[in-house]
Amino acid sequence: MAKRNNSHATGNGKGGHNGNGNSNVGVRTRRIPRLDAARATSASKNPKGRLILIGGAEDREGEMVILQQVAARARGGRLAVITAASSEPAQMWALYRKVFDTLGVKDVVHVEVDDRDAAYDPANAQLLKTAKVIFFTGGDQVRITSMLGGSPLCDQIRKGYEDGMTLAGTSAGTSCMSETMLVGGNGDQSHKVGNALLMAPGLGLVANVIIDQHFAERGRIGRLLGAVAQNPRILGIGIDENTAIVVKDGRFRVLGAGAVYVIDAISESYTNVSEEHPDKTMSVFDVRLHIMSTNDTFDLATRRPSRADEDGPKPELFAPDPARAHLATGA
Repeated sequence: MAKRNNSHATGNGKGGHNGNGNSNVGVRTRRIPRLDAARATSASKNPKGRLILIGGAEDREGEMVILQQVAARARGGRLAVITAASSEPAQMWALYRKVFDTLGVKDVVHVEVDDRDAAYDPANAQLLKTAKVIFFTGGDQVRITSMLGGSPLCDQIRKGYEDGMTLAGTSAGTSCMSETMLVGGNGDQSHKVGNALLMAPGLGLVANVIIDQHFAERGRIGRLLGAVAQNPRILGIGIDENTAIVVKDGRFRVLGAGAVYVIDAISESYTNVSEEHPDKTMSVFDVRLHIMSTNDTFDLATRRPSRADEDGPKPELFAPDPARAHLATGA
């Protein structure tokens, strides 16, 4: 874990606020070159890397089918765990360090991002230089974006993905990857026109989608439908627990025990979400719903699914390592 010197952040000690309720502490003003600022706002285009996006509560003790895919991508290199989303980063780091050690990853490091300064710390950037995989733990996705967004560390993560690195995340670590994040809203009932859906900008690593996690387990189809109805250009992707999508070259492949739901409203003919009747239940016509299970694939450009047994390009998966599965189950 990188240690950093925060003395540079105290300024001259006159006035200011440090964000933790303590006044009379000066803060540093960063000057960001315009070129860097422009790059930070642009989405990754044609990346050589892949995303492994998990719906949360993945198997960490049995065969660990999903986490085996994450670990396999780190063979011969480093796996960096970012715990920015968690309010208990030390516990989260201990959990995943043990998991990835069990799965045979030799070089696992903790990139501790607990405030905005950490995303500007060269020591943390150095930890990612030889990483083949970056794994974002669960927690609160706004913690990730508010601390990382537009920073040098975020820029390095984006460049790594464009150059071939694998980015993986679970729960909040999945939601932060899209252009727009769902960060709140009722998920256990039909969506009402006046119900507030809390959305925020994500890291923009996968374009034109909004992703929700713990999907079937927390009954979130209503809120994802509500989000997509507000802008039918965006595909809604709901990922069940212990389920993941592997995204590569504009397609994704389903992996794991549950289902992935894709809500496509591009052909929507009517919705009442913009009407001034807040207590009215949402109506939306001509929406497509695809429900996909393991090894089914989806083309994000054509918005079409393919069966697991169909020929055609699919994001590659590593064959499970029987020796590692044996170690994991203790059989």
